Amino acid sequence: MPTIRILDKQVAELIAAGEVVERPSAVIKELVENAIDAGASVVTVEIRRGGTTYMRVTDNGCGISKEDVPIAFMRHATSKVSTQDDLTSIGTLGFRGEALASISAVAHVELLTRADNQQVGVRYLCGGEAEAELEDAGCPKGTTLVVRDLFFNVPARMKFLKKDVTEGNSVAGVLDKLAMSHPEISFRLVRDGKEQLHTPGDNKLLSAIYAIHGKEFTSQLIPVEYQLGHVKVKGFITTPAGSRPNRSMQNFFINGRFIRSRTAMAALEEAYKGSIMVGKFPGCILHMEVAWEAVDVNVHPAKLEVRFINERPIFDAVYHGVRSALAAGDKLKTMELKSSATSPYAPALEKHEQVSISVQREISRPPMLMDSGNMTKGYSGLATRKQAVSVPAHPDEKETFHVRERVASRAVRPLENKTKFVDDVQDVMQESSFTPSESTGPVPLDLHSHVLGEAFGTYILLEYGDEIMLIDKHAAHERLIYEQLKARGSSCDAQALLEPAAVSLDKDEYSAVLSHQKELLQLGFDVSDFGSGTVLVRSAPLLLDGGDAAGALMEIAGYLSSHKKELITEHMDWIYHNVACRAAMKAGDHTNQEELISLAAELERNPQVRYCPHGRPVYILIKRKEIEKQFGRM
Repeated sequence: MPTIRILDKQVAELIAAGEVVERPSAVIKELVENAIDAGASVVTVEIRRGGTTYMRVTDNGCGISKEDVPIAFMRHATSKVSTQDDLTSIGTLGFRGEALASISAVAHVELLTRADNQQVGVRYLCGGEAEAELEDAGCPKGTTLVVRDLFFNVPARMKFLKKDVTEGNSVAGVLDKLAMSHPEISFRLVRDGKEQLHTPGDNKLLSAIYAIHGKEFTSQLIPVEYQLGHVKVKGFITTPAGSRPNRSMQNFFINGRFIRSRTAMAALEEAYKGSIMVGKFPGCILHMEVAWEAVDVNVHPAKLEVRFINERPIFDAVYHGVRSALAAGDKLKTMELKSSATSPYAPALEKHEQVSISVQREISRPPMLMDSGNMTKGYSGLATRKQAVSVPAHPDEKETFHVRERVASRAVRPLENKTKFVDDVQDVMQESSFTPSESTGPVPLDLHSHVLGEAFGTYILLEYGDEIMLIDKHAAHERLIYEQLKARGSSCDAQALLEPAAVSLDKDEYSAVLSHQKELLQLGFDVSDFGSGTVLVRSAPLLLDGGDAAGALMEIAGYLSSHKKELITEHMDWIYHNVACRAAMKAGDHTNQEELISLAAELERNPQVRYCPHGRPVYILIKRKEIEKQFGRM
């Protein structure tokens, strides 16, 4: 029978430290929260190599008195809780008294601090099993904590740290949330000598959001301010048009603390029902204020999980607050067509009358089937992104055409005269051999089958010998594109966007995208770093509508960040799924007869295509005798 013994103090501290100090971002979180509790109005964070070798947190808070410094590094030493009753109404971010002890157990720590009522500061050195050193030092009011060589004495933990870029982005993500939780504090992040974040600290939440997520994300926000009973909800939500493919931009705060709350998340998404598409998610930065005694934050050392005495008031306040904000702030966008000095063909357009946008006609190129050597170039709504080009007035033509990339590419140079531009449009239409079908009856496909038409804008009806075939046009088209993408692999065609699309991501997604730039480029996404969690998409797969490039990249980023351990081949396979799904003709889209015939013909040439990439059937067959049974003919 094994002997029971008390653990050595150093071993016990290493075990305890593992609950609090998981990675560099956990260290930064604890130190910055201490700075906030100390009343700081300015907090600066500096890291090197993702924080693994060097972290420094500087604040202008109240500081620590000389006699309290050694005590602060003892386990369960805190100034924030003194009695059992204090645990029922915790009003500070920190309260466990474990952070400094845990950090000093696994790193070399240097502390410089001066309290309000002291003329001379203190320098304190500790870390691992080394003897602590305490001495007087000159320093400004506040506290500076330097952490070096994290996990120097725990190589097993060091082995599980991610790349420096990933760890650095995790630190940035933690600081983002702390900055949004306390907009009255100016936060600054310096990463490997470069300033990455600087919030103004003007006590305006929108200013902090702008500094973190940039102009594009901020412009899609609707303010929320609501009170129901004793629960106050304040902050911002995204417009329905600004919905995202995942929940990465949902940020909830309770009494100034970032939390994860299924209750608040469910209330938010329930409020958006009927306003956004299924599979899309709203973003938010919502602050909830409740009585301290109504919430328990002492659930886990990370303090991300909380428990409410009563969940219902939280749900109701968030739900009604968001619904009210949507009703008041979700305005329909209007579009006004104007010439612009930045447009490459603006000089010519300024000389001529602009055509009204009220009359529009879709001119589709005819279907051009996929084969073993060529990617689809001609399905309407699939091949290349539409370009809305305003045609100058012409004696015989006054319509706004939606033409595809080839017309737009001709329009890149300045127009010499209005007639030449119209000729260019007509040339492309002639090259496309556009002949709208007037037939409304069955169109023969071959000796054995013909297309009868389309049902519900979703299913192609095909008479196939003694059977009726129902083809799900989206599923079929998606699978055909997916197979072509897999076959083409690293040689997928790309289209350059007229303007780079700025995509705001959370820091994990941002890191995942930047670490997969090469693979994304193979597929056609030319992505570059724009800083502060934003990337620029300069090109997208030719199959995608260019306006869909940002949405596609958001979905891909979410997948990559949540499947970090999967093989690269699996990453690419999922990306092929995503692009194929977005590029394929959609259920409910208008599809002309030629396109229906082309898709059916392509399926006949690829009998192995029976399921879409998600596993749904591409077609079903209904035998003639089954139909005749229903009509009593048998």
